[in-house]
Amino acid sequence: MNVVFDFGAVLFGWQPQQLVSQAFPEQTRLPGQAAALAKALFGHADWHGFDRGTLPMQAVIDQSAARLRLDHAALTGLVQGIGEHLEPIAGTLDVLSQLKQLVHDGRALQLYFLSNMSAPYARTLERKFEFLQWFDGGIFSADVFLIKPEPAIYQLLQDRFELDSAQTVFIDDVLGNVDAAKVLGWQGIHFESAVQLRRDLNAHLVRHDCPELPVSESC
Repeated sequence: MNVVFDFGAVLFGWQPQQLVSQAFPEQTRLPGQAAALAKALFGHADWHGFDRGTLPMQAVIDQSAARLRLDHAALTGLVQGIGEHLEPIAGTLDVLSQLKQLVHDGRALQLYFLSNMSAPYARTLERKFEFLQWFDGGIFSADVFLIKPEPAIYQLLQDRFELDSAQTVFIDDVLGNVDAAKVLGWQGIHFESAVQLRRDLNAHLVRHDCPELPVSESC
């Protein structure tokens, strides 16, 4: 069995509204303004190009500052600092650690990741967190110039690591990304919380004749 993790908002905390509120307090004072600004910044084609690896960091800063009329220095600080601010979600890291123990126990279970992430942030995570070595492989979008939910990035992961689609479970917080994986024949879990992830993963583990994960003390 293969378990494939998304990173942002699944394994690592991702709070875009909080980021823009801290960087631009004057523009996000009223209800809904932080959500609107976060969507305009991180949901735009410029940011998708950054994730894809086709738009460098300086270009996304320059273009976004001009388009959204944001203070250039404040936006520079926000964008440059994101990689260092990404921290593991404790509950999900606990699930990952327990899955890794199943691997160590000789179970037929492997761990992979598939993340929409720019190259600078990906390199920061690789430098900071030794637990990324628990994965048997994975793909950062910027390294292959593809992003989810494009079918090609799922196919690339499957081909590169010779995954059996029927034996692969994909975890992502974006429902559209999960649905795209299912088209390829993968099974999917729409992530909402670590507690829900543990419950849903156990259902898949049982179906694949793997032992269930124990209940976490943090739950």
